[in-house]
Amino acid sequence: MTKEWIESIAQGRTGHEIQRRAIQNIYSIHVQKDLIRCNFIVPQSLSDKDGNWHVGAITTLLDIVGSTAIVTAVGNINVSVYFNISYFATTKISEEVEIEAKVLILGYRGKFSLNMVYIRSKVNGELIAVGKQWMFAFDPKRKSRL
Repeated sequence: MTKEWIESIAQGRTGHEIQRRAIQNIYSIHVQKDLIRCNFIVPQSLSDKDGNWHVGAITTLLDIVGSTAIVTAVGNINVSVYFNISYFATTKISEEVEIEAKVLILGYRGKFSLNMVYIRSKVNGELIAVGKQWMFAFDPKRKSRL
């Protein structure tokens, strides 16, 4: 289900335009419980004024792949409650990167989860960005106690 979900966003069948653009060149998606690995070629449409991969597009990709890793662990999409990204290097247009998302913690009966997403250059293994994302399971059917 998760691999198909990423592919449906990349092909524009699901999600929003900004999501589709951010992951349009994603391929070789490997999914298992608590882990997603994939590759991505940075398209021209995601460049900043200097010809680098735009940090907003990196953020969107980190969010999508990280959220999908959580789905492999708990079976549903959760709400981000904390999202931190560290950028270490720039990536030029047409460069290829490797993305790895790992679920590290499932806490409080599976309701809280932590994932880390790593983006590295496929050419030299240089770390480009790391995303740390805490998520919480949200049940829209549950009534508030307030």
